[in-house]
Amino acid sequence: MIRFEHVTKRYADGTTAVDDLSFEVAEGELVTLVGPSGCGKTTTMKMVNRLIEPTEGRIFLDGDDISAIDPVQLRRRIGYVIQQVGLFPHRTVLENTATVPHLLGWKRGKGRARAAELLDLVGLDPSVYGDRYPEQLSGGQRQRVGVARALAADPPVLLMDEPFGAVDPVVRERLQNEFLRLQAQVRKTVLFVTHDIEEAVRLGDRIAVYGQGSVEQFDSPATVLGAPATDYVADFVGADRGLKRLSVTPVEESDLDRPPVVHLDDPLDRATGRLRAEGARWAVVLDGDGRLHGWIPAGDALSGAKGTVREHARRMEAWLPVGAPLKQAFATMLQHDAGWIAVIDEQSEGRFLGVLTPARLHEALRRSISADDRAVPRAEVAVESVAVVANTAGD
Repeated sequence: MIRFEHVTKRYADGTTAVDDLSFEVAEGELVTLVGPSGCGKTTTMKMVNRLIEPTEGRIFLDGDDISAIDPVQLRRRIGYVIQQVGLFPHRTVLENTATVPHLLGWKRGKGRARAAELLDLVGLDPSVYGDRYPEQLSGGQRQRVGVARALAADPPVLLMDEPFGAVDPVVRERLQNEFLRLQAQVRKTVLFVTHDIEEAVRLGDRIAVYGQGSVEQFDSPATVLGAPATDYVADFVGADRGLKRLSVTPVEESDLDRPPVVHLDDPLDRATGRLRAEGARWAVVLDGDGRLHGWIPAGDALSGAKGTVREHARRMEAWLPVGAPLKQAFATMLQHDAGWIAVIDEQSEGRFLGVLTPARLHEALRRSISADDRAVPRAEVAVESVAVVANTAGD
């Protein structure tokens, strides 16, 4: 979708902002450009919509050499989101969002309908926010309007220049989550500039790590973290890159333990008796369709209690969906001081899959690193169990 061929940008004073840049962004791919200030990442982005013209080389958009396209027409094919949003203060949120469709000659009704649809998609109810003005919105809400406006004409390409950099960390994380949800729906080809390696790792399908005017490594987040191509990349991603890797390693069903389970309508004495006979200390409680409901202890806590499991099941606080990053799993364990967390399949209405323990989390991370090192699928990697290692060490 976007292809750079030996692109260089050199200014009149001799400064080279981008030097012999060549890479390709596939259709529907989100590529983050990350690096320190002044490394050339924003210059790279602005050359795509011809806000800056390259000195040498060629850039292609969907097979077309952009130098042969009228700049105004080119920019109407590309959504553009910047840090300060740039909303028109005298126009309502709905009017701001409909700006590009209006410029393209859409009929007023069609443009406003598209704007309302996009506002709803980014989590802003058009009936509530449509008639407000930018000054009446929070910083995070203005950023959402900026994203909606960039998508209003349904462009195939989206350029985002540190779009979440001007908001506080809590709002920034929410915006990142919202954007990932949105991207999963609309699947635009995205170039996303950031100076934050955490943000680059979290959002990007691939990462371009910039040195001074050139790309030091262009690869998946897991590979950049697990196998930095140069000492510069290793220093940039940080000594804690193993922890950052938790953000890009998903929880898979093969990572889970299968604990004892009981069901809501099981007689309590029979269920707890079976668990005690098996030496289990607790069990997961499921409904009749195999969905997660809670848990019960199996020791003396329910001794003498009557009725069914339903009447004594305890609320399950520590859970997450399969496919969530290991970082989220680790955070959930810490937040709830939990020795295990339940994992469900949200695609099948909460069907229980198993539990993730700290030992299994560690094994999942080691398996991911080993898979990248050996260039094989993660499922093909076997690692020695943490529990086995611990037992062997104690013998």
